Amino acid sequence: MNSPRSRLRHGLWLLAWLAAQALASWQDALPNAQIIGAGEFRVFGFDVYNARLWSTTRPLSVDQPFALELIYKREISRDDLVKASVDEIRRLSGASVSAEQLAGWRVQMQQSFVDVQDGTRITGVYLPGQGARFFVGQQLQHEVKDPQFARAFFDIWLDPRTRNPELREQLLGTTR
Repeated sequence: MNSPRSRLRHGLWLLAWLAAQALASWQDALPNAQIIGAGEFRVFGFDVYNARLWSTTRPLSVDQPFALELIYKREISRDDLVKASVDEIRRLSGASVSAEQLAGWRVQMQQSFVDVQDGTRITGVYLPGQGARFFVGQQLQHEVKDPQFARAFFDIWLDPRTRNPELREQLLGTTR
């Protein structure tokens, strides 16, 4: 029989477990990760964000987890971040991603991102074969369990056809 004391103990254990999950940082998924590259993203001379790519392997391997950390330098709404991400995924993926997939990914990104201001830090963790986790500061914001989404999302920065090849080179540590 479940005694009140047993239920209380189980409830306290569950609360402790949930608290530990909420406090887990992105570094927990990448112990010993180091910055392999960093750069700035600017538009028309305005600083938008600083980016850092973290990994345990160098050169970067998409078969291993990695993290992309963006430290914003200006206010941008969550809706604008999502729209820009969807537009780039659509541009890079073409017909390989359906309108339905993009609509679902838009919902996932709405849950993953926040309105940002100068100093806001969003870190995306790529988990091969699993998906991606997004952290605001050190707190988990949302997890997307879709490997195809994770690859398409991080390709915004890492695909050779990125809109900013110089930033890509800086992140990958291949700047000449």
